[in-house]
Amino acid sequence: MTSPAPSWHARLAELGVRLPPVAAPVAAYVPAVRTGQLVFTSGQLPFVDGGLRRTGKVGGSVEIEEAAADAKVCVLNALAAVDDLVGLDSVARIVRVVGYVASAEGFTGQPRVVNGASEFLGRVFGEAGQHARSAVGVAELPLGAPVEVELTVELR
Repeated sequence: MTSPAPSWHARLAELGVRLPPVAAPVAAYVPAVRTGQLVFTSGQLPFVDGGLRRTGKVGGSVEIEEAAADAKVCVLNALAAVDDLVGLDSVARIVRVVGYVASAEGFTGQPRVVNGASEFLGRVFGEAGQHARSAVGVAELPLGAPVEVELTVELR
């Protein structure tokens, strides 16, 4: 007899977290697409209630800890897109995380910023949250956001 599949919604509730509404696209794309057993999200910005939490570059006007918190918000927005498309409880595992960090000149702490996303996914999904990852420094992000995150998830 196999054990029942975990409820990711229940795990979020245990953590005191609710998924936000799906963030409206800011250009010509959809929040997430499914192909086979994979869902790819578009890059998600740290929108809260329809607006960015802050703007600026990490290592400049934005502190690493603030940007890491923003990366977590990006992941929540990505999970909301997954939930809207296929239902969060159909996720088997997180496959890949890509984080883009708007970086001030000389800033090299992008992995610490994207840890805000990765560590949160670990708290929610446990072993199923272990993933491949890229943390990329960029000159600018849409709307002046300090961080953007995209996910690839595998479905049950």
